[in-house]
Amino acid sequence: MSAHVEVLYFASLRDAAGIASEQVVTAATDLSALYAELQVRHGLAFPQARLRVAVDGAFASWSDAPRDGTTVAFIPPVSGG
Repeated sequence: MSAHVEVLYFASLRDAAGIASEQVVTAATDLSALYAELQVRHGLAFPQARLRVAVDGAFASWSDAPRDGTTVAFIPPVSGG
């Protein structure tokens, strides 16, 4: 079963991917597998362990399954003062 999701990239992930968002059709069983898929597609070097993931504006678990029609955001740590 596949899911159509919108993926948002922020900060350094946006810079690495070269896009701020995209529509993705995925057969990934969880958000961790979705990120792995996108790492390969865009050559993202950022390790998953340093990211947060959110679904439809709320923080989510990496073990959550991507659901059709949702928006997934990968959020790197932000530094600054």
